[in-house]
Amino acid sequence: MNWRSALTGYPALLPTARAVLLVAALAPLALVLAAAAPGAWIAAPALGGALLVLVVLDGLFAGSLTDLRVIVPADAEVGEDVPLIVLADLARTGPRAHPQAALECDPRLAPGGRVTLALAPADGAWSGSAMLSPSGRGTGAVRRMWLRWDGPLGLAHRQASRALNDIVRVWPNIAPIRSPALQIFMRDAQFGMIARRIRGEGTDFEALAEYQPGMDRRRIDWKSSARHGRLFAKEYEVERNNQIVFAFDCGQAMCEPIEGLPRIDRAVTAALTTAYVALKAQDRVALFGFASRPEVATPFVTSSRDFARLQRAAAGLDYHPGEPNFTLALSTLAARLQRRSLIVLFSDFTDPTSAELMIENVGRLVERHLVLFVVMNDADLARIVSAPVDGMQAVAEAVTATSLTRQRALVLQRLRHLGVRVLEAPHDKIGTRLLDAYLAIKRDGRIG
Repeated sequence: MNWRSALTGYPALLPTARAVLLVAALAPLALVLAAAAPGAWIAAPALGGALLVLVVLDGLFAGSLTDLRVIVPADAEVGEDVPLIVLADLARTGPRAHPQAALECDPRLAPGGRVTLALAPADGAWSGSAMLSPSGRGTGAVRRMWLRWDGPLGLAHRQASRALNDIVRVWPNIAPIRSPALQIFMRDAQFGMIARRIRGEGTDFEALAEYQPGMDRRRIDWKSSARHGRLFAKEYEVERNNQIVFAFDCGQAMCEPIEGLPRIDRAVTAALTTAYVALKAQDRVALFGFASRPEVATPFVTSSRDFARLQRAAAGLDYHPGEPNFTLALSTLAARLQRRSLIVLFSDFTDPTSAELMIENVGRLVERHLVLFVVMNDADLARIVSAPVDGMQAVAEAVTATSLTRQRALVLQRLRHLGVRVLEAPHDKIGTRLLDAYLAIKRDGRIG
């Protein structure tokens, strides 16, 4: 966290809304007085002058700012709230000071690039906190803050401004990795956690074992069973050291928000969760990101101790407003892979025309690699299709949404016909579905 304490300049003295309303209320009274008794016209400027003196005195007795500290988090994760804390030492202030702070920041840290908070007395000082809600990866700056507090009468307030220029690094969200459910799963997983030859599911024959109830009957070795007079089943060693590449389309469609966060950020969270499990399973993991050209291409990471390298690389995936170049990206990826790999491709599309090049190039990858295409359900289209029709505008929207939904299903069906495994799920379940798909592919021994 960054702890900033800086006091420069002199706080400004400004009238409050109460003083402005009081002037507005006295103006008609002054006009009535001037009309009823023209000789008493001097009373109106006298009242105005007295009110001005009260505003000035109230501001002078508002107290002074002796110290101001802002605690800005140095790191955050996209979609996760982090606290920002303001501490102020105000001398000679009363209980009606009611300090309020406002901060200017990068829009990715808070909606509209503005954070406001009220301060409360605590241990002889004033403190307040607000939550930053990062909506995108990268670096966001907290540039400036303003602090305002009222005088005893509430007619004037003092306002101080400070430059901050603190940087918050927004990382990909890896909260699912820290979840108790995944930690329990990893602790009890049957592969990758202890140093021994791991028998059970897989494709590499390991040994014969006496058949036990609950074993897959397809693994029974009938010749050995007939020779020994009792049932024996084949045991296989689980495949390890597989190559897994998580490829991210960083184009316009993937940068569209879904429930407040871009699709690409939700894809990164799902990919990093599965990558962590894959590294624990002793597989090799790499990341590949592209838009109009390849953006990120990491070497294969082989140990869970190096997981932070993948997280840093994922933080470098930028948001691009244009269409992705699948031909250049996927041909570059294919040239980098020297052996059969599992390629997990995160992408999206709006119509079959824009998906045509994607289908063609993914088809070339399937000839040598196992491809898992991951796409999130379009919640907006589903909402429009299922919404009640109450007018011609609603009818037009429903017809268009239904047509887009059918075209989307057609593209996914064409991918399946090419031999691509397609994973389509809601954004909040894409992580668990992807993890299940990876474990199923690993059990089937389809990668190597």
